[in-house]
Amino acid sequence: MPKIIDHDQRRSDIVDVTWDLIIQGGLEAATMREIAAAAGFANGALKHYFPSKADIIEATYIRALDMMREYVQLDGLRGLAALRELCVSTMPIDAERITAGRVLLTFWQMSLSNQKLHDKYLEHVRSWRGLLHRYITEGREDGDIATTTPDEQLVDEVVLLNAGANVMSLVSGEFSTVDLQLRHLESFFERLTRAAPSGG
Repeated sequence: MPKIIDHDQRRSDIVDVTWDLIIQGGLEAATMREIAAAAGFANGALKHYFPSKADIIEATYIRALDMMREYVQLDGLRGLAALRELCVSTMPIDAERITAGRVLLTFWQMSLSNQKLHDKYLEHVRSWRGLLHRYITEGREDGDIATTTPDEQLVDEVVLLNAGANVMSLVSGEFSTVDLQLRHLESFFERLTRAAPSGG
């Protein structure tokens, strides 16, 4: 009886080894030859699962984005509580998240010359910004967010804080410790709940 091959599992295994190669040596280390060797395939056999290296890279990129989403647990939350969960969960506050950020940073650079990856990341950012807008709106409706700072500016602050923290955690961790990141977030949330002083 012929052996049944789980193609989805094989594709997942290929993405796993590509992820590891990128972490160890960047995108240049993830050659088709190295990916095949690490996955235990003959070089040409990869094409049975991914038509090209670009397809493997895209699947690995999507894995990194999906990991970021999995950290966020929003069930039953709304408004300020949901906003806090979304902000804290996407910061590089542990080894796994720092690693995911490292892979994403590699892809950010690649997306400058790869329109498909660029579009995929823009889709992710638009979805993320949409959630931030939604929870800020809910927080205002619930009376928990009192600041008069425009919503768009608040969303920009979160996105820039998150992107900056991910970069700095890789290139200069002493300036982006978990404690410092959380203090920045607490300062942001304290401002959200503070109403503007009334004119006298």
